[in-house]
Amino acid sequence: MALKSKLVSLLFLIATLSSTFAASFSDSDSDSDLLNELVSLRSTSESGVIHLDDHGISKFLTSASTPRPYSLLVFFDATQLHSKNELRLQELRREFGIVSASFLANNNGSEGTKLFFCEIEFSKSQSSFQLFGVNALPHIRLVSPSISNLRDESGQMDQSDYSRLAESMAEFVEQRTKLKVGPIQRPPLLSKPQIGIIVALIVIATPFIIKRVLKGETILHDTRLWLSGAIFIYFFSVAGTMHNIIRKMPMFLQDRNDPNKLVFFYQGSGMQLGAEGFAVGFLYTVVGLLLAFVTNVLVRVKNITAQRLIMLLALFISFWAVKKVVYLDNWKTGYGIHPYWPSSWR
Repeated sequence: MALKSKLVSLLFLIATLSSTFAASFSDSDSDSDLLNELVSLRSTSESGVIHLDDHGISKFLTSASTPRPYSLLVFFDATQLHSKNELRLQELRREFGIVSASFLANNNGSEGTKLFFCEIEFSKSQSSFQLFGVNALPHIRLVSPSISNLRDESGQMDQSDYSRLAESMAEFVEQRTKLKVGPIQRPPLLSKPQIGIIVALIVIATPFIIKRVLKGETILHDTRLWLSGAIFIYFFSVAGTMHNIIRKMPMFLQDRNDPNKLVFFYQGSGMQLGAEGFAVGFLYTVVGLLLAFVTNVLVRVKNITAQRLIMLLALFISFWAVKKVVYLDNWKTGYGIHPYWPSSWR
């Protein structure tokens, strides 16, 4: 009886070990299958970024056993928000693809299968957005192999880290995963066929260009071009256009009280709309053109009466333009600018 009991215990132990080994091999095969599928999906993308949806997130993250043999860096996108330039989603997506391609180019061995770059789009993956707790874009998350709670445990890239684009993303990956992304390899601006076509056109056009230069018949010899360029640069300078470009200021705003009304002039010294700069630049340009006309053209007019009338008209228009600029400055800043009159004139 004792022998029979020992035999039963031995058989039970063998069955338990067998089931454990079988489960272990099954999990190993499952992880290997997921890894191979990710590699296959990555190979179909030009930059190596895998397009996932709710089913893919469930398959490779929530349903996969932990620890997983891979990490996923997920870029969250929304096509309907691409028109909002302040979010820079399209630019960040391109930079994300550059980091992915650079990682693949610099990690051809087993290191390349430890991290996969993925993207999910809001219209096709709303459940995944809720699963990660994403409620604002741009957004990038790193899911490490041992993470099971995607909302609270996955690493989020800070908003301030987007300033250096691909370089910032690469630093984020290297700090969190201890993997080496390597040098960022940006695609050239022109492909080899395009460069070849440009060189051929230059070679063909060179004799004709030299001939026109010797005759003085090029566009650079046209005084009207230089005059137009000088006026444009003057307007560009006095209109504060560089300020608008650097700070990405809008031309106008929508009135908060009346959505159908547009605001072209914003009261307050802390903000300048593009329309304000163009209006002031136009007034300054008018004054500058009148000054150039008076000093270069009007002095050649032989009729004294005509000279005086045109001079008075130019002075009147210039006075009106400067007065409008001063009025706008007073209205925006609240500081009064007034002329100084000698006490004997009062």
